[in-house]
Amino acid sequence: MRVRPCQAALVSAIALNLLLLFCAWRNPGAPAPLCRSPRAVPGVTVILRDFEDFESDLAGTARSFAALPVPVLVVAETPPYPPVPLPAGVALLRLHPDAAEPPPRLEMNIHTRHVALVPDGARAAPGLLERMRNALEAAGDAARLVAAPVGSKPVRCLELHVEPREWTARFSSLAAPPRTCGAVEGAAVLLLRTRDLLALPFPLARPVPTALFIQAALRRWRLLVMPAAFPAARRAPVSPHGRWKAENLAVNRRRRLMRDLGIKREVLADGSERWYGCGKETARCFGTVHAQTPQYLLAGRWTPPCCLRALRETTRHVVAALEAAGVRYWLEGGSLLGAVRLGDIIPWDYDVDLGIYREDVGKCRWLAAAATAPVEDAEGFLWEKATEGDFYRVHYSRSNRLHVDLWPFYARGAVMTKDTWLGHPQDVEFPERFLVPRVPVPFAGVTAMAPNNARAFLELKFGAGAIEKPEYPNPAVKRLEGAAEGVSPPPRGQ
Repeated sequence: MRVRPCQAALVSAIALNLLLLFCAWRNPGAPAPLCRSPRAVPGVTVILRDFEDFESDLAGTARSFAALPVPVLVVAETPPYPPVPLPAGVALLRLHPDAAEPPPRLEMNIHTRHVALVPDGARAAPGLLERMRNALEAAGDAARLVAAPVGSKPVRCLELHVEPREWTARFSSLAAPPRTCGAVEGAAVLLLRTRDLLALPFPLARPVPTALFIQAALRRWRLLVMPAAFPAARRAPVSPHGRWKAENLAVNRRRRLMRDLGIKREVLADGSERWYGCGKETARCFGTVHAQTPQYLLAGRWTPPCCLRALRETTRHVVAALEAAGVRYWLEGGSLLGAVRLGDIIPWDYDVDLGIYREDVGKCRWLAAAATAPVEDAEGFLWEKATEGDFYRVHYSRSNRLHVDLWPFYARGAVMTKDTWLGHPQDVEFPERFLVPRVPVPFAGVTAMAPNNARAFLELKFGAGAIEKPEYPNPAVKRLEGAAEGVSPPPRGQ
């Protein structure tokens, strides 16, 4: 039977509609293999993401790059307000979903093989995007991003190490100009392959440069810096109110970004630090601990650095109070292990343990008061009697329940014992001779008292080789990788 052209067209239209229906049914949130966007074409798409709704140069930046001509995509949570007159051909991708519209899809709005993230106020330089693209392709595996400065001030090349287990990103200066680096400081256009951008879990998080650098460092991607620069627009000074708004937005965005990336501490190139975790006025960074295994251990991480900082501060405060009152105390359990190994808290520990002589409790007014009701001291630390038994806790604050446990022991004959036993393997009686005399050891930034034969004391508590063979608190739930080989954790800063 002869098929007429109109019949063929009708069959094709029906087949296409069936294919589209199949794609939508198979996975509404992502395209099926048959429904992917067309293969990327040569070229560079300019993405404008880091700009403010107020006092921005968005229209001028978009106009400059659209004139090259290259595709320009403005990306924002919502359309800029006040409205910005974007040039013809410049597309707007709204990231915040609208219940009445299809979900925003970055991959459906980029059709070129490369993208360039351009900061607000930059101006196009003929041929420079192509030179960046060529440099990236010529670099091979040596670089996955290329940066070119914006304006007359050159960018500063930095090294960047991200330590997920320690929730930390460390920036450092480089002694000599390197071929590649981990991050740059200063305004810059960043170019990379589209497939690499789309492979990132947070491709357009703000601030864009920091988000890209940290995600690149986690993948061991390097950055190549171009000597040529893009011009910067001449702009009127930002008003004091606009500067205040921009600074507050930048702080909040950076804090949100670090939360999403799992970073609680930044060490900057000048040695200063930024902290994003818990403090005196907040709850601690982890919830109730079950089976001696905090949730962060199950996630492959160690104690958040802000928590370690709070534990160190609480320890120093408690040690000073006990010594001032004449209370005899000593480092117990895992805290003594940390002192012997590192002079600090074990990097995955979630509290500090001190033993005290029960008859000395009344010497410290805070312990004496806590025996009947929780009491907050002048520096905001909360002292209380534990509900689980006959021991005391000193919390970092009412809000943040990171704490030091104080275990009252008493001598029965020549053996030190106590009335509350929680079933931990190290929870055992021991000869009083370990405490006569007690000896000073460095711990958590202070000199604390410890048993006089730490090795014998610890091996009595934990078994032979306890010092050389670190392990998580409950190996039955989670084992320390490398523990069988006796790998010791690295030292921690104070």
